[in-house]
Amino acid sequence: MIHVKGLIKHYGLNAVLRGIDLHVKPGEFVTLVGSNGAGKTTLLRIVATLLQPTSGHVKIGGWQLPQHASRVRQHIGLVSHQTLLYGDLTAAENLTFFARLYHLDNLQERVVQALKTVGLIARQRDAVSTFSRGMVQRLTIARATLHEPDVLLLDEPYTGLDQDAARLLDDLLRREVENGRTILMITHDLTHGLNICDRVAILNRGKIVAEIDSAQTGPAEFLELYTEHTRRKKKSKSK
Repeated sequence: MIHVKGLIKHYGLNAVLRGIDLHVKPGEFVTLVGSNGAGKTTLLRIVATLLQPTSGHVKIGGWQLPQHASRVRQHIGLVSHQTLLYGDLTAAENLTFFARLYHLDNLQERVVQALKTVGLIARQRDAVSTFSRGMVQRLTIARATLHEPDVLLLDEPYTGLDQDAARLLDDLLRREVENGRTILMITHDLTHGLNICDRVAILNRGKIVAEIDSAQTGPAEFLELYTEHTRRKKKSKSK
């Protein structure tokens, strides 16, 4: 579903991505981890059609980027640091606006179901500007999944969520995987990222330095592997 080969991204003379190869199968849940500046968000933004690479190849569902970006956007849902919500509109009005952009059938039913799924149906008529950070994040997730995309791209989706909301998101992501969705998620919570996904890709200094099968790796072993792979380059550079 997601096919990345030889991906390079420069900002001026600064190389952020240095030859990324990543393949995510349909229905697979992959977590991206790495220290700040490793290139995680840049990679996700390129996959989300928001940024063009310097070189390399990216295909989503068989469509080449950036040539077929408009087609790809119909099949992805994105949760990033920007909510894309309008504070002066209510929760229901925000979702109705996006449902119309996607030309969805049964618009009102979809909006109501999305609000129920993220636990905001009781606040559907309240302006988003009155919402807590966690509530805004939940509505952002509803916005991203409203059109039932084939691919979900999530950049720190648990930010601002309390324990109940985090469990709600866990359940939602598990249902999305059961429904055949492909998920690529960034998180700084290493243990949680391992536990919820099929595979973890570790980024360090613009490269994927390890891919780990979550079913075959316990939390303690994973933390050791993460430390080993993210510190190795720094040590070798200092010699």
